[in-house]
Amino acid sequence: MKFKLDRDEDIKILNWLTPVDYALQQNDYIGRRQAGSGQWLLDSEEFQSWLETVEQTLFCPGIPGAGKTILASIIIDYLCAHAQKNPDNGIAYLYFNFRRREEQKAEDLLASLLKQLIQERSPLPDSVKALHNRHTKNRTRPSLVEISEALQSVVAMYSRVLIIVDALDECQTSDGCRTVFLSELFNLQKGREQTSW
Repeated sequence: MKFKLDRDEDIKILNWLTPVDYALQQNDYIGRRQAGSGQWLLDSEEFQSWLETVEQTLFCPGIPGAGKTILASIIIDYLCAHAQKNPDNGIAYLYFNFRRREEQKAEDLLASLLKQLIQERSPLPDSVKALHNRHTKNRTRPSLVEISEALQSVVAMYSRVLIIVDALDECQTSDGCRTVFLSELFNLQKGREQTSW
């Protein structure tokens, strides 16, 4: 009974962080995969090197319509399958979409990464519970700095964290979102030797 109450409270906190669930998009995209497609990328020297090397960024550009989103879903599926064998690895991902800009501010994006990295942990980290309690009492939202600090503390709980970002070109530039988001990601990467993007 206590476990159920604790889990209900955890779900409430996770939904408070952000209602956005990229898993729905992931399921849709991976469902479109043709058998064997993308294997060339998973087998490539570049991907395998990125997978084995810490503090690295793998950038995969391509023209519109080339299938980058499906390839991103293949990578995410592959990493999630391997993370099940090693729960000390954290996996988080984002799918940018120019039609959903209202939910793709830097704070929202980082909150989504935070949510993904803690949703399988039980109980939730105390730092996240404290953040929730502080803000729900005052009916406020956490600042970018607070979310970033919570994310840093959660990343430190893992031996390695892998973050996949699809369609970065669809991230807003007019309000500085892309610059802030990338800056926070690279700060996270610098602060953690075992992080790759």
